[in-house]
Parts: sequence; C-alpha cells; structure tokens
Amino acid sequence: MQRKGLVMVYTGDGKGKTTAAMGLVLRALGHDQRVLVVQFMKGRPTGEVEALRRFLPQADVLQCGRDVFVNADNPDEIDIRLARDAFERARRASNRGDYDLIVLDEINVAIDYGLINERDVLELMETRQPSVTLVLTGRGASQRLQEAADLVSEVREIKHHWRQGIPAQAGIEH
Repeated sequence: MQRKGLVMVYTGDGKGKTTAAMGLVLRALGHDQRVLVVQFMKGRPTGEVEALRRFLPQADVLQCGRDVFVNADNPDEIDIRLARDAFERARRASNRGDYDLIVLDEINVAIDYGLINERDVLELMETRQPSVTLVLTGRGASQRLQEAADLVSEVREIKHHWRQGIPAQAGIEH
C-alpha cells in the first residue's frame, strides 16, 4: 500500500505541543522512517534536540532561531531571515520527498509573528509529496490552517505550575 502523508496540527495554549510532535518523531524512527525536525524561533539547546542528536542521530534537526525571544510586534530582520531560510529548506525537502515526517515546530507562532507567510505554509501543505507527513506545532494555528489539516489537536491549559511561581525546569519545559 502507498504511504499516505498527513498534515497534523498541534495548537492551543497548553503545554505539550512540541512534546506530542516528538512522540511522533520517536514513533517514526522506530519504523525506520526518515525524519526532519525544524524548530522555528528556537536557538538555545533544548532537551529534545540534545536527545535526538545524542541518541537518535538518524533524525535531522534544524534549529533556526537566536538565543533570545522574538519581539512579536517588531521582529528583528535576522529572525525573519532565519525563519524563511529554514522554511525554504523544509519546502525543498517536502517537495522532493526526502523525509517521511517533517515537524515544523512553532511554525504557527512564526506565522503569527510575521516571520513566515501563512499562504506559503498552505501552499506547502498542498504541494508536498503525497507520502510526506507534516506536523505543525505552536499556539494560535489559524482557522485556515486547521481547515486544511487532516488532524488538529488542541492542547488546553487547565492548570500550570508556573502560575504557582515555579520557574521553567530542564527536562520539563526545555
């Protein structure tokens, strides 16, 4: 049977969108599938990236961001360039069918901040090789992205430990 690629969106205000995508990465690698993870707006080391590089080097990982937060109202030109360069790499890979699974981590936020054009992402969803599964993560996925996807999961915050004053922790938040 011919593999059918899907478009999956993990969005919402809760914690766990990237973690869910990494679960799919782990599952795909267990089936000897080719995986690309592109992290938008993330330049600092994270536990998931370090684990992939150390224990699952067959997954290709591209972090395209600086070690600072992007200004949502006025993104720096370098942040725009880094995001667009990474998006072009993902577009080429999906159009060629180089990977079975491509995770575009935080792309929904990159669209919201104006780093990536939503129209380009919708086009990518249509023009990718039919066997390529795309995963889009991040808060604020637009209605258009959700309608174009095969699966949408919303991660909703009910309670979060940071509201109790507990700061971000290695192995939990990053």
